[in-house]
Amino acid sequence: MQTLNNGKVTLVGAGPGDPDLFTIKGLKALQKAEVILYDALINPKLLDHNKTAKKIFVGKRRGFTKKTQVEINELIVEYALKGFNVVRLKGGDPLVFGRACEELEVARSFEIQTAIVPGISSYSGIAAQHQIPLTKRAAHESFWVVTGHTKSGKISSDIALAAQSSATVVVLMGMRFLPEIVDTFRQHKGGDYPVAVIQNGTTPAEKSLVADLDSLVDLVNTFNIDNPAALIFGSAVIDPVTDFKNLVNKEVISI
Repeated sequence: MQTLNNGKVTLVGAGPGDPDLFTIKGLKALQKAEVILYDALINPKLLDHNKTAKKIFVGKRRGFTKKTQVEINELIVEYALKGFNVVRLKGGDPLVFGRACEELEVARSFEIQTAIVPGISSYSGIAAQHQIPLTKRAAHESFWVVTGHTKSGKISSDIALAAQSSATVVVLMGMRFLPEIVDTFRQHKGGDYPVAVIQNGTTPAEKSLVADLDSLVDLVNTFNIDNPAALIFGSAVIDPVTDFKNLVNKEVISI
């Protein structure tokens, strides 16, 4: 695409939280950035890789918004049109519930050059941390990754479809509707159906537990587990290769 300016916007995935899970390509992009717009879920240690760039926090979490998406879009355009190399540093992978399309569309509408550097998504990074096999031949042969809530703030209707499958189901951003999500699964699975919940996955602040549908909500309340967290439903979380016991400084409960 022919651009009208020398600016560029690169969406960079920061990974699930552990700074060592940042990609080499992401690191190179970050080091070349002149402006960095970063999310709440990125590890702040990553910002140390660039001492000179202008760094702007644009994080959003439930109940707290530093910048709206419209304001973030405006900042992307503002700095790129001034000719700056802008990195939009996003938790996980930009293309997995990262609003990448909205930011790409607004940049392209101003004919700004764009690029994406993928990151390790929280669903795969957290599963790997706990050696949870999202797929396993002849056991769990597919997996779903579903958002816990939609743009309208309601529970995703895809969860009901996923709950009917034999697949491993990962629900991201689902703690707000945890009781409703559990009830949805109980319509199709038994009360002893296994589920794991991992908060702040791959970081020193991680808390995790393995439960079943009947006990999950009570245990989450007892151990005060909240966002950001991933829910993983299915036999994969109690597969023989899964290992929650090797982790240190974590809350671990087993069914």
